[in-house]
Amino acid sequence: MTTAAAVFDIANLAKKARVASRQAAQLDTNTKNKLLTAMAENIIASQDQILAENSKDIDNGEHKGLSAAMLDRLLLTPQRIEGIANAILEIVSLADPVGSLSATQKRPTGIEVAKMRIPLGVIAMIYEARPNVTAEAAALCLKSGNGVILRGGSEALHSNLAIAKVLHDTLISFAILPEVISVVPDPDRSVIEKLLTLNQDIDLVIPRGGEGLIRYVSDNSRIPVIQHFKGVCHLYVDKYADINKAIDILVNGKTQRPSACNSLETVLVHQAVSAEFLPKAAIALAPFNVKIHACANSVKFFDGAELANDADYDAEYLAQEIAVKEITGFEQAIAHIQQFSSDHTEVIVTQDYSRSREFIRRINSSVVMVNASSRFSDGGELGLGSEIGISTSKLHAYGPMGLEALTTEKFVVFGNGETRA
Repeated sequence: MTTAAAVFDIANLAKKARVASRQAAQLDTNTKNKLLTAMAENIIASQDQILAENSKDIDNGEHKGLSAAMLDRLLLTPQRIEGIANAILEIVSLADPVGSLSATQKRPTGIEVAKMRIPLGVIAMIYEARPNVTAEAAALCLKSGNGVILRGGSEALHSNLAIAKVLHDTLISFAILPEVISVVPDPDRSVIEKLLTLNQDIDLVIPRGGEGLIRYVSDNSRIPVIQHFKGVCHLYVDKYADINKAIDILVNGKTQRPSACNSLETVLVHQAVSAEFLPKAAIALAPFNVKIHACANSVKFFDGAELANDADYDAEYLAQEIAVKEITGFEQAIAHIQQFSSDHTEVIVTQDYSRSREFIRRINSSVVMVNASSRFSDGGELGLGSEIGISTSKLHAYGPMGLEALTTEKFVVFGNGETRA
């Protein structure tokens, strides 16, 4: 019996995406913005069809016993569809990086050298749940002049294909090849296995989901991969911290959305302020039922806390759960973060300017913050508009990735007949 995976030809889709990406790369900013605006309007106009397909995913998810949190990520409502359209319109408002030229430098030979931003080519996006990612990733790739292949989770297949149909119909109305944006219709894992070998037609893979998915993609891809395995984000409450600020930042960073990769997972407290900070932290976290893994010196401040070990300090809980450690000083805080950091986001709370500057200089995670919640470690909050993902590897892009991170640079040389001696 022929399987669905055997019928679907991902290699052929990638070749078509490569051809279509060349057309996308040539679109001017005005055309791209008109196209994206039309996509946003058409998503709103097609909300009944999208919601009908989404209800199939919800029904299937309930039948499979998906968690309430997963079902909530899957669910689309008129308000959420409006949010998808608004996210696309926000991308319209962003500056187009494609074609921007750096200042020229004149060389002793007489030539002038500059760099121009160009699209990467074809981007494959592999992600779980969240149908909004389909539209937002497509819009970011289109605005940056790239083709994109979107392979969402099987649990959101009907929703993703419904959104893709709206995007394809809009592309066709603008006489643009619909393969500029392709949603893989086959949920079989063998399609991913094949996709990851297509380095002749795909330039970059961005996995977005749990650590297991990202490690699988990284281990099996012949194509460069944007890596972000997990977010073990630290809060260091310094000797010179404003305790009230520290409490607010702790509560917001841990409890506002604990399932997000920018939520706090470990808090380090200078011993000089631990007796003041930790009882207040215990009171502030109690209403949220935060489970505490605490060191021997801090466990006494929390009711029901468990004694922490190294595995707790290496954990990405993604839940109302946090590790706590009292440290002897600034140097120990730096050493702990360097040992356990996932290079995502680290925060210091301090009123000492030199201390904050030293923290920024010595901690090289993709986002380093002073007196602000880790929840601001997000493309939209950092001024990028929508983000397509986050990179915790330092090559090409580092941190939240917006439009500019979906481009690269080529050298442009201006001459007047110069020849090399």
